[in-house]
Amino acid sequence: MNYLSDKEFQRYDRQIKIFGIEAQKKLKKSKVTIIGLGGLGSASATYLAALGVGNLRLVDKEKVELSNLNRQVIHWTTDIGKLKTLSAFEKLSKLNPEINIETLNLGVTEENVHEIIKDSDLVMDALDNWKTRFIVNDACVQDKIPFIHAGVREFQGQVFVVKPREGACLRCLLPKIPKEERDVPVVGPIVGVVALIQTVEALKLLTGFGQPQISILLFYDARIQGIEKIKVKKSQKCPVCSKFG
Repeated sequence: MNYLSDKEFQRYDRQIKIFGIEAQKKLKKSKVTIIGLGGLGSASATYLAALGVGNLRLVDKEKVELSNLNRQVIHWTTDIGKLKTLSAFEKLSKLNPEINIETLNLGVTEENVHEIIKDSDLVMDALDNWKTRFIVNDACVQDKIPFIHAGVREFQGQVFVVKPREGACLRCLLPKIPKEERDVPVVGPIVGVVALIQTVEALKLLTGFGQPQISILLFYDARIQGIEKIKVKKSQKCPVCSKFG
């Protein structure tokens, strides 16, 4: 549907005043796949729903645990033991009943990734391991779907916007899969800040309002409240871009 109801005009009034009705219609028509419903995915899903992104696909295979609750704000104490997809669906459908929410309770593999991201206008990386991030990155480049990576450790985090055919991908930035680390130390508010930087970039990509930071690594350091921007060039040696990009 290419129109906004009276309720939607009221709900989104403050942001329509900034970027206009046509941008809001673009959000309503958009489909965003969020892979991972931990700290990053919790915050980005909440704000994408509040913005009025009309179709959200939520992907995660895990259940809520007590140790999640310092940063995964969409999940509450009463949700412990519940599937994260179900917990998130319950909150988001109450927050904004005007949008469509699809849940996939599964992990991402090389075999199913293309099916998971199909028909998406944008994919959000809210993952906690590099192997899966690379799988998603590779599939998005191959399928020409914009992809936004985000990651956090301790008081620092990064966001990287990938727009296939127009710039570098995650493998151009990191040729080899970084060493995995279990139970990464992290502070909840830092996760929130990084997730919302990621969400702002999503807003820009979906609406065309503002300038998406394509191929620019945004490195956030909460200790000094600073953001460093590092331009990343497409690598001729990248196994993904050299083949598909």
